[in-house]
Amino acid sequence: MPSSTLQTLVVSLVLNKLDFGNSLLVGLPAYLIRRLQAVQNASARLIHRLRRFDHISDALVSLHWLRVPERIEYEIAVLVYKVLHGLAPRYLGPLTCVADLPGRRALRSAGTNRLHIPPVRLSTVGTRAFSVAGPSIWNSLHEDITFAETLSTFCHWLKTHLF
Repeated sequence: MPSSTLQTLVVSLVLNKLDFGNSLLVGLPAYLIRRLQAVQNASARLIHRLRRFDHISDALVSLHWLRVPERIEYEIAVLVYKVLHGLAPRYLGPLTCVADLPGRRALRSAGTNRLHIPPVRLSTVGTRAFSVAGPSIWNSLHEDITFAETLSTFCHWLKTHLF
């Protein structure tokens, strides 16, 4: 089987399955993240025909693949961008900008693109909700990235930032 066919097959089978549930993977325990990372590493090893103990970072970079924690952050940030620009389904709910909160009009934060993070009752489960995880990840991004004009520009800048 040619290498390009193998790469296409691996990407379509493995990475699509990894990306499918990334919004559900926020706050996952580290041992489960390591298992998902092992699957991604095995895929990269298969494509580049590396041995088990060969270093994997160069293979991931040459494939332009983010590591699993960064993939999760990437998918959540893209979803937040889509929600803020009306490109996502309405059931994801509105996210409130800090500037839109009552009493915040005269502050310096009124000109920023930061989101309000609602308080949570249970730190184990509450921080995994999209309404909390999305604004947390969004607020951790540089302002130049969050003010991107188009989705493709945002995705490009975000992936460059996460690499």
